[in-house]
Amino acid sequence: MLRLWRATGAPSRSALGTSRFARPRRAPERGVTFEHHGCTPDVAAAAFCASTASVVGDVALARDASVWYNCVLRGDGAAIRIGARSNIQDGTVVHVDSDRLGAKGSRPTIVGEDVTVGHMALLHACTLGDRSFVGMSATVMSHATMEEDSMLAAGSLLTGGKTVGAGELWGGRPAKFMRRLKPGEIDFIVESAAAYVDFARSHAPGDA
Repeated sequence: MLRLWRATGAPSRSALGTSRFARPRRAPERGVTFEHHGCTPDVAAAAFCASTASVVGDVALARDASVWYNCVLRGDGAAIRIGARSNIQDGTVVHVDSDRLGAKGSRPTIVGEDVTVGHMALLHACTLGDRSFVGMSATVMSHATMEEDSMLAAGSLLTGGKTVGAGELWGGRPAKFMRRLKPGEIDFIVESAAAYVDFARSHAPGDA
């Protein structure tokens, strides 16, 4: 399902010539998946898991979900579920709560459908409803919830137990309610998810 990244407009092999910097194209790779305590990640055939992503334990990726380069999804104390057409962008870390980590009970991380999680975000034992949007470098802490059609601004910290209501924009550190989302912003969330389905297909093997 995967292939190496190739930039649009990158120099051709003939342009590179025989330079010692030219690298032969090698076969695509799958992201690294690890079994943990008998749980093996369940990655749908139509999902994309980048070659440098690490997916561990009780993790499931639904159809057309995508997990991008250098992400870590570690389902070693509870489950992680990524819904259809949702994207977890480059460098994001997704983890869970566990009794073994001092939490009062295990708690999964659940990501609904058509969700966008921006680059370098952190999700920890939280719930993201359908068509929610987490901005780049934002953090969603344990027991926090984002309801459907909601947005967390880039760089924000949604502290434990807080809820971003449906149709709301929150931002800041700690994050607080800012305003209601405009119809066009909600449309953008859906468009973002659809765009990442297309991006993932362009990174898949066989799409030369």
